[in-house]
Amino acid sequence: MSPFLSRILVALVLLPIVLGIVWAGGWWLFALALVGGLLALHELYGMARGLHPMVLGGYAGLVLTLLGAQLGGLPWLLAGILSTLPIALVAFFVSSVRQNAVAAFATTLLGVAWVGGGLAHLLLVRDIADDGRLLIFTVLLTVFADDTAAYFVGRAIGRHRLAPAISPGKSVEGFVAGTLVGVAVTFFALYQQDVVSTGESLLLGLAIAIAATLGDLFESAVKRDLGVKDSGSLLAGHGGVLDRVDSLLWAGPAAYFALLALG
Repeated sequence: MSPFLSRILVALVLLPIVLGIVWAGGWWLFALALVGGLLALHELYGMARGLHPMVLGGYAGLVLTLLGAQLGGLPWLLAGILSTLPIALVAFFVSSVRQNAVAAFATTLLGVAWVGGGLAHLLLVRDIADDGRLLIFTVLLTVFADDTAAYFVGRAIGRHRLAPAISPGKSVEGFVAGTLVGVAVTFFALYQQDVVSTGESLLLGLAIAIAATLGDLFESAVKRDLGVKDSGSLLAGHGGVLDRVDSLLWAGPAAYFALLALG
């Protein structure tokens, strides 16, 4: 089976399930974030196995981060991330493996803050009173539109490399096109919905689109540094779970804090 066909089949099977759970929200979405987060974190720690991350400490920190967001909002989300440090320290003390403490702690905490923190902010967006469902679907649609437009425009007319040392396939032309399409999608999704004003919707779309690109580039930088092409192979032609959610892990926090700033 060709990689392209594999991508189509995986999307046809998983997309309706994911969208249905996002629509339902609540503990259903928490469960999806938990499963996806643990899989993505497993892939990250697998790529970085040479740095000896405290895996169990990272898993515990991710669970507490998502649980904190679900039960207590932003303050307890932060508490969940910070809990990774003492948990990882205990794991470091009892470990029989000689390892670089700085690299081990940094990798462990990076995984929780990046994966757990990113997914937790998506939960916070979905939990916004009255408008959470509309806003989370706006974020998802904006990221998808941005990525799709950037890909096709980049392949068609891309001439100037956006970040040649990190991701040679990305172009400035694709970035501009993706950002414009992402802003337009946010604008039309929220138009006359009494959530934000017209100007605010444009700013929100800009924040989401730029953050999505940065999230993609961030994962590319991590993979390049660790010497891997894909984070995993669980999703066939799509690569790993982390490969599929990398943009959302930055777009979710950007959307949440942009909405806070906009009131």
